[in-house]
Amino acid sequence: MCLGIPGKVIEVHDVAGLRMGKVDFGGVRKEACLAYTPEVELGDYVIVHVGFAISRVDEDEAMKTLEILGSMGDMMEQELATMGPGMDAPAVVDESSSDLIAALRQVSAPAREARAAAEGSGDAGGPAS
Repeated sequence: MCLGIPGKVIEVHDVAGLRMGKVDFGGVRKEACLAYTPEVELGDYVIVHVGFAISRVDEDEAMKTLEILGSMGDMMEQELATMGPGMDAPAVVDESSSDLIAALRQVSAPAREARAAAEGSGDAGGPAS
């Protein structure tokens, strides 16, 4: 299975005429090709699939997606094992997939808590204290 993983563009540069960037996935940073997303700017969130940014997403959508992916465990490890040029190795070999999975779970925790709090506030009487 191949997943598109959201991350924040923290650096944009040119490599031999090809628009590239460094994307932060909750603390783990990987190089991604930005050629398919010419509208993307520094600070934007993108969906990265096999080393290519394939679309721009807003921060809320990125956080929702990270929450879901953070709960997938082994599926994330499998995707990260093939995330990068040639799909034979991770895009950055000095960062482990387990670090990314832990970071995704950490990033998604506040989103889950905020969503649970928002859902709880809509109840008649709210949660018991």
